[in-house]
Amino acid sequence: MRLERLVARGFRNLADLDCELPPEGVALLGANGQGKTNLLEALYYPVLFRSFRGAPDQVVGCFGGAGFHLEVQVGCAERSEPVAVTYSGPLRKKRITVGGVDAERVADVVGRCLAVAFLPVDVGLGVGPASERRHYLDRLLSLAAPRYLRALSRFRAALGQRNSALRQGRPELARAFDGVLQEAGSAVVGARIAWIREARDAFRAELACLGEAEPVSLSYAGSVELADPAAWADALERVEERDASRGATSVGPHRDDLLLELGGRPLREVGSTGQQRTAAVALKLLELASLRAARGTEPVLLLDDVFAELDRDRQDRLARRLSEAPDRQVFVTAPRRDELPPVLRSTLWNVQRGRVTR
Repeated sequence: MRLERLVARGFRNLADLDCELPPEGVALLGANGQGKTNLLEALYYPVLFRSFRGAPDQVVGCFGGAGFHLEVQVGCAERSEPVAVTYSGPLRKKRITVGGVDAERVADVVGRCLAVAFLPVDVGLGVGPASERRHYLDRLLSLAAPRYLRALSRFRAALGQRNSALRQGRPELARAFDGVLQEAGSAVVGARIAWIREARDAFRAELACLGEAEPVSLSYAGSVELADPAAWADALERVEERDASRGATSVGPHRDDLLLELGGRPLREVGSTGQQRTAAVALKLLELASLRAARGTEPVLLLDDVFAELDRDRQDRLARRLSEAPDRQVFVTAPRRDELPPVLRSTLWNVQRGRVTR
C-alpha cells in the first residue's frame, strides 16, 4: 500500500498543500514546532479517522479556522482510490468519503488506508500504564480483522451499561449485560492471546535484529481463562459484591496487560532508555508485520523522531531494517539531516512554519 497524494487544508499549523508523495517515502527535516509531526498526523488520520495523538477534531483544525479537509490517494495492487474527510460547518460534522462515496459509519471504512505510526510517546508501550498496551493491541487487531473491532465495540458498550447500572445500585440490571460481556469479551481475550502466541518469537527476533543482547519475552497478563465463554459466569459471580460496592466491573479484557520482560524482569524496571525505545520500535515493527500478514499488503510506516536516544549501532540497524522491504513507503522525521543514519536513503523535504518544501 502506498500514499500517492496528500491534500490538506486547515489542518493544524500546516499551510494548505496538495502534493504528490514519493513511492519510497520522505525524510521530513525541520526544527521543533515547525509541523513535521502534524504532517505525519495528516497522513495517518484517514486510517482511523481520528488523531493519532488522541486530540478531538475541533483541536486538529487550525486555530480559529472553520474546520479542516484531508484527502489521500491510496494505491494498493492495481487499485487506487481517494479517501477523504471533511470536518466543517456550524455543527462541526464529519463527512467521510471513499472513492467518492459517503461512508455511513466510521467502522465501515476504518483501515481502508493502512499505516503504522511511531511517536516519541510510544516509549510508554514499555514503561507506561497497562492502558497504553491494551490500546496498542486493540488498534492492531481491529485493523487486522473487522470481527475483532465488532467484538470490542460490543464489549465496550455492554461494559459501559453494566457499570452504569452498578453505580445506580441496580445489580439485577447489571446482570442483564453479562451475556454480551461473555460473548464479546471471550472473543477479545481469545484474539489477544492468539496474537501473542504467534508474536513471541517475532518480538525476540526484532529486538535481536535491532541490537538487543538481553533475553526478552512477551506474554499476556490477565484472566486467560476468559477466552472460554463458559468461564465468565463464575468469574463475575466471584466479584459480584466487590463490583457492586465499587460501581465497576473488575474482570475482563479491560483490566488485562501485555507484559514485556528483559532478562526475566519487567522492562519498565530494568530497561535503559535506549532499550525501552528499542522495545517500542520492535512492537511497531510487529504491528507492521501482523497487518501485512492479515491484509495482504505492506502498510505505510510513519516514524516521528524514531532515531533519538538510540546509539549509532542501533540507529544503523533500524535504518537497514526499514530498507529491507523494497515496496515499503516510509515517512520519517528528524530536526536535521545529520541526525539521520547515513545508511538511510530518503527524499528530503523541509518543514518550516507549517510550509513544506522539497
